[in-house]
Amino acid sequence: MSTHGYDALIRGEELLKIACDTVREAQRITGGRLVYLECEDVPSLIRFYEENGFSSFGTRELDGDEKDAFSGKHLIQMVKYLK
Repeated sequence: MSTHGYDALIRGEELLKIACDTVREAQRITGGRLVYLECEDVPSLIRFYEENGFSSFGTRELDGDEKDAFSGKHLIQMVKYLK
């Protein structure tokens, strides 16, 4: 998976941790423990999320207005439980 050089600024794992920490803090205030995301069906991208605690549980067909933004026909749905 190409990072287009952005990994020299911050690694994906670090950026994802910052995002999950922010969600965790918001959920501490409002309630909740799950983080949900959708990603393209790209093995290296799915592996990245799985290595960072996410589990895939399904797919979602692209809506009409999303078809130009993504290369596939569906997105992988993933979830992570925040402790």
